[in-house]
Amino acid sequence: MLLYVIRHGETAWNALRKIQGMTDIPLNENGIRLAKITGKELEDVPFDLAISSPLQRAFQTARLVLRDRDVPIETDERIQEISFGDLEGTQVLQVDPSHPFHNFFADAYHYVPARNGESIYDVCARTGEFYEELIHRPDLEDKIVLIATHGCAVRAMLQPVYGDITDFWQGGVCPNCGVNIIEIKGGKATLLEKDKIYY
Repeated sequence: MLLYVIRHGETAWNALRKIQGMTDIPLNENGIRLAKITGKELEDVPFDLAISSPLQRAFQTARLVLRDRDVPIETDERIQEISFGDLEGTQVLQVDPSHPFHNFFADAYHYVPARNGESIYDVCARTGEFYEELIHRPDLEDKIVLIATHGCAVRAMLQPVYGDITDFWQGGVCPNCGVNIIEIKGGKATLLEKDKIYY
């Protein structure tokens, strides 16, 4: 099994540095452009299936990467972005250490979510469940799968693959349309590419 795990293209809220989370924001023009470039570069990859977060920015990215290919796209709520609860829609340009959002990047595992939000552990649990179920699907054992998801969800899902689970962000957030390529053989995962960009 080969997995191509892609973060969605840019949105208006990404450009404005607004906290997005589960708020359903579409791709902006640049996000569409990045997804199209990525799709062009991946046009020779014979995807058998795509699985996307149901949020439109991820689903749009999957469709643009696949272009006009007849590849089924499933959705799974477990790979949605982290919910930031009451913080969603607020703008954070320079996060003050006293701001509740500060630890999200500075010390992710100790990030305390806002009201109605999720912790990093919550996201790791649901994306981890999705990942384990996926890599043990016998019908996909020899298939190539595109997974369209989100920045935090990418890192959470691939914690077991990255190896160093103490560094949640692995040096930083996966860039928009960044692709992680993972080979699964005999239940063992090998990271072939990390945060590869094609633009």
